[in-house]
Amino acid sequence: MPFNFFNMIKIKTREEIEIMRESALIVSKTLGMLAKEVKPGVSTLYLDKLAEDFIRAEGAIPGFLGLYDFPNTLCMSPNSQVVHGIPNKKPLIEGDIISIDCGALKNGFYGDHAYTFAVGEIADETKKLLEVTRESLYVGIREFKAGNRVGDVGYAIQKFTEDHGYGVVRELVGHGLGREMHEDPEMPNYGKRGRGKKFTEGMVVAIEPMTNLGTHKIRQHADGWTITTLDNKPSAHFEHDVAIVNGKPELLSTFKYVHEALGIETNEEDEFRADS
Repeated sequence: MPFNFFNMIKIKTREEIEIMRESALIVSKTLGMLAKEVKPGVSTLYLDKLAEDFIRAEGAIPGFLGLYDFPNTLCMSPNSQVVHGIPNKKPLIEGDIISIDCGALKNGFYGDHAYTFAVGEIADETKKLLEVTRESLYVGIREFKAGNRVGDVGYAIQKFTEDHGYGVVRELVGHGLGREMHEDPEMPNYGKRGRGKKFTEGMVVAIEPMTNLGTHKIRQHADGWTITTLDNKPSAHFEHDVAIVNGKPELLSTFKYVHEALGIETNEEDEFRADS
């Protein structure tokens, strides 16, 4: 979405972080519910309505609906769309991929979280793109700790994804998160070590690699929202909400519900849990 960053990082108390965890987990559960519904023949508009109803039933407000005048609950971005796709009536087909980006507002704080799903069986090269992009998310999260800087996260994500031959989107970035959907600092998925704002205890950010199978270049469409890869090759997008607690990165969101729905077994989040 168009970003409206502030010029000052807003540190959260432990109490505020726990409130944010609740908002983030509502989004995580929404994505888990949707994971069972993403299949050939289903429209993104249908999935959008399911998400809105689910979020409201959880006592929250859809975080994207009306934000910067966005018309829907979900950003639904299939195939070559990078982010900010608008839900529509066109059915998904076998072999598609679809990035679902979702937000929720509860008790004055936002959760913001994304996962790219396969629709049925997908091409091996696309499957690899999804795997590498998701792994790059955790590569970046490991660098989000007290004393490090924004460039450390961006460098780690960029090196990992470019070493696999993929394009790292430059124009779109992660961001601080809190009472506003987009707060300081901006969190690019590229950069140089030791550069940028320093991380401190109580910071909360959304880290979200956006990786293209081909060129890193993108273009924006006439609707003012939809962004696609310049070469029309597939793009993948994964996002977590992360806080610095006791100097280390701690996940507020989780892919646990998605993975349970899809039958995926992984311990990729274990090192970032509160009890780790």
